[in-house]
Amino acid sequence: MRINWKVRLQHIPFLLGLFSLLLLLAQQVAAIFGYDLTAAMSEQISSILNTVLSILVLMGVIVDPTTRGTSDSERALMYRRPR
Repeated sequence: MRINWKVRLQHIPFLLGLFSLLLLLAQQVAAIFGYDLTAAMSEQISSILNTVLSILVLMGVIVDPTTRGTSDSERALMYRRPR
């Protein structure tokens, strides 16, 4: 598996996904040690925030970093199987 990290780290959706993933991870690790990072929020707002962060993580993973925006390149759209 070869990943061009230099290109990925310059791609905004990937950075948003990575940041969101780190926030979710920090929240879960803090919960293990008995800290509640969402104590000031209601449970419903916390659930909505976690869902939004999860969606950002998903977008950061599935977006093609070699194209501008969130769509695939014309070449990638024509693939019948991974190259």
